[in-house]
Order: sequence, then structure tokens, then C-alpha cells
Amino acid sequence: MSSRSHSAPACASQAPPAVNVFLTLLPITLAVFIGFLTIGLPLPVLPLHLRDGLGMNTLIVGAVIGAQFAAALASRAWAGNLADMRGAKRAMVTGCFAAACSGGVYLASLAFVAMPATSVWVLLLGRLLLGCAESLIVTGALSWGIGLAGPHNAGKVMAWVGIAMYGAYALGAPAGMAVNASHGFAGVAVATILTPLLALGMIAGVRAVAPTAARRTPFYKALGDVWVPGMGLALSSVGFGVITAFISLLFATRNWGNASLAFTAFGLAFIGARLLFGHLPDKLGGARVALVCVAIEIAGQWLIRGADTAVVAYLGTALTGFGYSLAFPGFGVEAVRRAPPQNRGVAMGAYVAFLDISLGVTGPALGAAAGVWGVSSVYLAGAIAAALSVPVAARLLATRQKGDAHA
Repeated sequence: MSSRSHSAPACASQAPPAVNVFLTLLPITLAVFIGFLTIGLPLPVLPLHLRDGLGMNTLIVGAVIGAQFAAALASRAWAGNLADMRGAKRAMVTGCFAAACSGGVYLASLAFVAMPATSVWVLLLGRLLLGCAESLIVTGALSWGIGLAGPHNAGKVMAWVGIAMYGAYALGAPAGMAVNASHGFAGVAVATILTPLLALGMIAGVRAVAPTAARRTPFYKALGDVWVPGMGLALSSVGFGVITAFISLLFATRNWGNASLAFTAFGLAFIGARLLFGHLPDKLGGARVALVCVAIEIAGQWLIRGADTAVVAYLGTALTGFGYSLAFPGFGVEAVRRAPPQNRGVAMGAYVAFLDISLGVTGPALGAAAGVWGVSSVYLAGAIAAALSVPVAARLLATRQKGDAHA
């Protein structure tokens, strides 16, 4: 209840009731989209480069992919406090520069292809840099967007930022495959250097919001505020993690052809759900929306697990994208309700940290499982994890209804 009493005046003071959320967020959304192409371009290419170009097994592939999310997790506290104390715009600009540096490290890794182990270590450094960049861009964008549009529009802010992120995955995956086909992994690395620099131009003239905190907030305190919706996010994110890390390998194993269309199906379904239903978490309550959407995600993961054709796998990735699309802002609206307004940046960092934990563990753990039981087994794990998020959403819904009854 305390978070509600804090957020009400903030809502009145930070944004007028008639704020146009779409126009207010448009430059930030475009910058997130362009910046996240840095992540989308290598998505279908990097696992194949590691396996076919460097001769690595699925455990190493999962570990290298997951390193990005581990680095993002480790940098969430710093990114959140930077946004709160120095301004969200500065956090986002810093993230774009770090993303460009990650592409430079990818390019450098090609100098060591004759020494595969060394090349993998250099790639790992690039993934770590990209994880820090992702943390800064997302935390900065969410904090900046909520500061401009108001906390009463938090669900819409998360929806539009998410559209930009996963739209970049949807477009970046086939673009990365095309660049790789014509210019190899070196071309993907160069594109990864250039795209974040373009994102900087989108936000250069956008009004910054003033820092909201004068001193650092302990990250454990922010985690304590948002841990319940964070657990829902972590469990529902496993399905996304197994698609990003292993769908290319599944398609290669089954000889199904171009796996980039699976990323596109995921991204288009994700964006479609956000465009059509992105207002629902603010309107109906985040927990109620999350409860429905994780059920759709479970169905998608189950379809991929049992798929015997590429078309069924595409349908499974689309259902996963549709369900996961609104699970993120659904649980996120509940996180914003529990966070003091002056610590919103670090609270958003703490919330997204649960995504990092999920994806960081998913890569190596399920990579090892795929080596024993086959690649399709990871989608059974994704379905089980999504099912475990159902009681989390139910608990949040019950708590909210109880709170409303006493209000």
C-alpha cells in the first residue's frame, strides 16, 4: 500500500493527464529499436559460427550466448543508479557506445579463428560488453520513458520499449543471416558497430529528465521491492531464452532450412500483441493479463517441442512471442506499483535483472541438457517454467484484489 501512496502525487506532478504517450516515446522507442539491432543481427549467426566455424559444442554455445545476460545482470545495479543519480538519458547514451564497442570485439575475434579457444574468449568479452550495453539501454529507456510519460503509463512505456526490442530481434535475425551470407561474420560485426551509433542520433535532441535520487539505493532493497513480480518474469522468460539460444540449432538438426524466420515469427507475434493489447496491463491490472498470457506461452513451447515440420515450429515460436509479449509488462506494472518513485531507475533495473538471471541460467544449463536429451528437450523445460509462473501471477492478483478491497 505504501508504494501506491508514493506514486499518486508523482503521477500528477510528472505528466499531464493528456500526455500523448506514443509521440512522447517515439524517439526513445526508435533509438531502442536501432540499438537492439546490435543484439538481433548476431542472434541466428553466432550459434552457428561457434558450432560450425569454431567447432564448439552446445554447452559452449549456450555459455557464450548466456554470458550477455549474466553481464547485464551484473550491471543492473550500476545502470539503475546511474539513471537515478545522473539521468536516464546519460545511461542510454553510455549503453549505445558500449554496444558499438562490442561489435569491435566481435571483429577482433576473427583474428584468432585459427585458435578457436582464444577466439571464443574474445567473443565472450564482446558478449559481456553487449550485456552491459543492453542493461544501460533498457534501464535508461524505461526510466526515461516513465519519467516523461508518467508512472500511470508505465505499462504503455514497457509495451513500446518492448516493441522496439523484439522488433529489432524480428528484423535483425533475417538481416543478420543475409549479411552473414554475403559478408560473413565480419560483416555482422561491422553492422554491430554502426547501428548503435545511429541510435544516438535519435535521442540527441530529446529532453532529459532530472535525476530523481541524490544517493545510491542498495540493489538488494530494490530487489526486495520487486522480487515477486520478478520471479514471474524470470520463469516466463525461459521460453524466450530457449528460442534465442537453440532455435537455430534445432532447425539445423532437423534440416528445416532458414531459422531466421522463427525469430521473425516470434517478433511479429510479440509486436502484434503489444500493438493490439499493450494498454491492457494499465487498464485491467498486470497480474490478470500475465495470468492469461503465460498460458499462451506454454502452448507455444509445447508445440515447438513436438514439432515435426518447420511450420509447426514457426507457429510455436509465434505463440510463445504472443504470450511472452504481455507477460513482461504485466508483471512489470506490478513491479512499478511496489517501487518508490525516486528509486524507479534502480527498481526497473532490479526487475529486469530477473530476466537476466533467467536467460543467463537458461543458456548453459539447458545447453547441457540438449547435449544429453536432444535440442527439443529445452522446449519442454520452457513449458514447465512458464507453468510455474502461473501461481506467481495468481498470488499477485490475489494481493492486488485484497489491497483494492481495503483501499
